[in-house]
Amino acid sequence: MTIHYPKGMHHTLQVTNMMRTGKTTKKALTFSRRGMGLEEEINVANDFYLANRLAVIHKKPTPITIVNVDYPARSAAKITEAYFKQASTTDYNGVYQGHYIDFDAKETKNKTSFPLKNFHQHQIDHLANVLSQGGLGFVIIKFTSLNENYVYPASHLIYEWQLHKGKQSISYETIVTHSYRIPESLTPSLDYLVALDEWLAHINK
Repeated sequence: MTIHYPKGMHHTLQVTNMMRTGKTTKKALTFSRRGMGLEEEINVANDFYLANRLAVIHKKPTPITIVNVDYPARSAAKITEAYFKQASTTDYNGVYQGHYIDFDAKETKNKTSFPLKNFHQHQIDHLANVLSQGGLGFVIIKFTSLNENYVYPASHLIYEWQLHKGKQSISYETIVTHSYRIPESLTPSLDYLVALDEWLAHINK
């Protein structure tokens, strides 16, 4: 794709879509997992993907309505009261190799199961709507005590939610069976596109 600048600017920029082939691009910064939570790891991975033209994925902004603002100084403002305009859906969305993706990020210290109370009905409904339009919906689940990360497809999450009526938990074994594990990586530390590649290869068989 060639991007043409406005009249009066004579140079053009050639933009190449670097389609992922299973290996991370060599042009990279080295990130460390040390001390990072799951969302921070995902944010770092998304920055890496965007910088290397692997995917365009962003964290969704949380819509709020500001009620009261305090001005302790002329040059400073502090929000002291606000409320959510609407219930949030999932944490992230974007595009990867022509696929719309939409997902949430959850972590648990539990070693044997994942509590369904971490989700709400409107989130399940949202993921179901994404699937109905042909998008890829999933959850990145981190078992912090085991240091294991999984891409868990929304179709299985929705099934478990309906089965247990949004209560109880999904067993660790069930998640492992129906998920795609995110392997340990250096750059980025949570290279979840590897798991998505495996999932897409399975879908396209």
